[in-house]
Amino acid sequence: MPSEFSLIARHFTRPAPNAVLGVGDDAALLAISPGTQLAVSTDMLVSGTHFLPDTDPLKLGWKSLAVNLSDLAAMGARPRWATLAIALPAVDDAWLAAFADGLFKCADTFDVELVGGDTTRGSLCLSITILGEVPQGMALRRDSAHIGDDIWVSNTLGAAAMGLAQLQQRVQLAEADATDCRRALETPQPRIALGLALRGIAHAAIDISDGLLADLGHILQCSKLGAEIRLDALPAHPALLPLLDQPWALDCLLAGGDDYELCFTADPARQEDLLAISQHLKLNLNRIGRITDRDLILLNADDQPISLKKHGYDHFA
Repeated sequence: MPSEFSLIARHFTRPAPNAVLGVGDDAALLAISPGTQLAVSTDMLVSGTHFLPDTDPLKLGWKSLAVNLSDLAAMGARPRWATLAIALPAVDDAWLAAFADGLFKCADTFDVELVGGDTTRGSLCLSITILGEVPQGMALRRDSAHIGDDIWVSNTLGAAAMGLAQLQQRVQLAEADATDCRRALETPQPRIALGLALRGIAHAAIDISDGLLADLGHILQCSKLGAEIRLDALPAHPALLPLLDQPWALDCLLAGGDDYELCFTADPARQEDLLAISQHLKLNLNRIGRITDRDLILLNADDQPISLKKHGYDHFA
């Protein structure tokens, strides 16, 4: 049976040239760039709660880091370093090799160095802490929305929730849609480039991990404001479009979670800037509503409020 330290050395140790000291000591040593603040976020993925036990470890390695990177994107921060804590029911070298491969593929894509962590025996659980930098005073925050701001969402919503529904055999999708939705669920793409481009343009931002209504609700709560959202303006994934007359499909769009797109607010005068960013990044940005001084209201095409029971994923509901 390999020791904890040989496991770390074999699967998770490699050079970290941007750290003063990386994996292998009691702590990493890091030097942040002058004039920047450190943005830090931790996410935990638990088998059976956040992913299915038979999930491909290569894809799980990617997603474990990607969901943390999405938090930095929402802050307008540039990723730098990460640590990994992992509980394993048993040592499976083939599983660990595939997991590490997926993790480092994501790390290389977004220029992140793994600089430490921990391993232990237990039910499969993955916890990553991500560290990034943002110029002083330039972080995008949840508490900075303004009345009259436009509300924007990147790309499309609902694909990951549909991918999970397909895996759980709650829906039957066409092959191409099923493949696309599973890709959205298993290998999300954190919007780092968008977050960096939104510095100085967006007022408030959040990544959509628990569903649009729940996460937009965090902006509204922190900013002490409300919003009007138009259902016909929401960028539903094409697989959802013919199904939106069904309540469960509407739940996927509004409350399904795992989208890892950015929701942000900006002054209407910045619309041309945002459209230029959209064109430069080749990423659709969709204006879905506006910030108000009232509650969160979802309107249909006839400007009538829609009542929904589910607003998003809750870990303890």
